[in-house]
Amino acid sequence: MSLSRIGKKPIPIPKGVTIKVEQDAIDVQGPKGALRQSFPPGVYCEVVDGQIRARRVRDDKELDKFHGLARSLVANAVKGVTDGFKRELDIVGIGYRAELRGKQVVFALGYSHPVVFDVPAGIDIAIDKQTHITVTGVDRQKVGQVAANIRSLRKPDPYKQKGVRYTGEVLKKKVGKTGA
Repeated sequence: MSLSRIGKKPIPIPKGVTIKVEQDAIDVQGPKGALRQSFPPGVYCEVVDGQIRARRVRDDKELDKFHGLARSLVANAVKGVTDGFKRELDIVGIGYRAELRGKQVVFALGYSHPVVFDVPAGIDIAIDKQTHITVTGVDRQKVGQVAANIRSLRKPDPYKQKGVRYTGEVLKKKVGKTGA
């Protein structure tokens, strides 16, 4: 008997999404794009009356952890091709800014040189007012990774709170040393 509550939940297939299930992967095509998601070992998917269900090859505790994972990965792929994923970042600091040049983002982050960041394929980056960056795409993992890479160019500093941070990220402010 399955213990994975998430793995048991069926994934509804939205309008305009086509699903092609293969032995070890699933191809999801939608209005925003196409994704291929492979399955963890011991788990497969099947389409049953307009819904995708994650199933396990056999019932054992070892496959339980992959059951929910497989369902989440496929659900993220379906959500990605219909709505897409979005991550927002803010640049905080005097003179800190970003500018889009073709397939590159050029950052001024207080270093002695501009930082050039190449935008990977399948990811779109929009910049408003030079300090607000929006990363969008169909692949949830890729969107999150690109946002994390941009943040790592200048992590928020705990004393002055300057740097690149996620929108809405709460930072721990440290008190600096006190003068005599």
